Amino acid sequence: MAISPQASALEPALQQALHHHRAGRPGEAEKIYREILQARPDDPGVGNALAIALKDQGRLQEAEELLRRIIALVPDYAAGHSNLGNILFVQGRLAEAETCYRRALALRPDMPDALKNLGLVILERGRFGESVPWFRRHAELVYAPANAAANQSSVPEHKARHDQEQRDYLKEVMGGAPAFHLEEGGRVAPRAVKPDRSRGEVAAQWAQSSPQIAVIDDLLTQEALEGLRRFCLRSTIWHRVFPNGYLGAMPEHGFACALLAQIDEELRATYPSILGQDPLLRCWGFKYDSRLGGINLHADFAEVNVNFWITPDEANLDPDRGGLIIWDTPAPLDWTFAQYNGAGQPVRDFLDQAGAKSVTVPYRANRAVVFDSDLFHETDRIVFKDGYLNRRVNITMLYGERGSRSS
Repeated sequence: MAISPQASALEPALQQALHHHRAGRPGEAEKIYREILQARPDDPGVGNALAIALKDQGRLQEAEELLRRIIALVPDYAAGHSNLGNILFVQGRLAEAETCYRRALALRPDMPDALKNLGLVILERGRFGESVPWFRRHAELVYAPANAAANQSSVPEHKARHDQEQRDYLKEVMGGAPAFHLEEGGRVAPRAVKPDRSRGEVAAQWAQSSPQIAVIDDLLTQEALEGLRRFCLRSTIWHRVFPNGYLGAMPEHGFACALLAQIDEELRATYPSILGQDPLLRCWGFKYDSRLGGINLHADFAEVNVNFWITPDEANLDPDRGGLIIWDTPAPLDWTFAQYNGAGQPVRDFLDQAGAKSVTVPYRANRAVVFDSDLFHETDRIVFKDGYLNRRVNITMLYGERGSRSS
């Protein structure tokens, strides 16, 4: 939360407001911010903080009007442009939000929040390739060695084990163990995604299946598969920790490169009857610990899920398992995100009552499972060899907003 240096010296009142705000009491913070502004009506930092408090109470129009007044008075106030972008973003006004983030970055090129959010808004507008440099710059600033200690506080045991394995691996292959490293992940020639086999077999599989599920073996060319493995092994991007024991890499962590953008472009060009005009809206990597669990039963807020695996087959000790379990009954469209994405036993009760049946797709390296994102799914039992190179890695790409094709 950006507060001007002059206001930060205001001391007890301002500190009390910040305390309320950080404690989740934006209404209490709002009262104090307004009192401070009576004494300092032109302070952009306090006005900006008030706008955030209004946003946090769902009063988006008031927050937007306040920020526009601040920016009119102080046009070079980067935080005001960035926070106005945040308010527009949550309303789905993506073009306006993008303009705000670009203005903020023109004033402060290394503003982490604006870098991340500009990347996200560009991605949501269907231009993943263009978002890559913004995400990578964000990762360079936030996860650089100078910030490593702050980002490593209270690391769970399973992440600490992964990070040590990665350091040992990087020391072996690179001659050192950098605290931060982003592999280039460049495009490959002539293709990253192989053509649809047997004259459209996959597209036909998709069209004829109910529920809609298609399996694509040998998804990527050898050059693309090796490049993506190298990117995931060497990049220090595995920052999101999940309690089941797996780690996630998001675009803002640096899970963004030209090769991923190429795969997205070629997937849409190769399978137009499956992906249609739906843009890529989310792209994540997940890495697993065989001693622990995988992703719980859930559905995704998207139209189509493309999930593929890149760890070599020899790492998998059970060729009949280790992949994905997909249920043939979709999440109801009127369910909330919390209901279909983390409800646990209530989801299983729903599936039982619906008489749902599951489809198990075993793990294979370079195999993609493409399915309707409304379908509940979960990671199958993982039994992989120990060792850094044997960790199961999957890439998830989500296309289109949930329910957009039926509207």
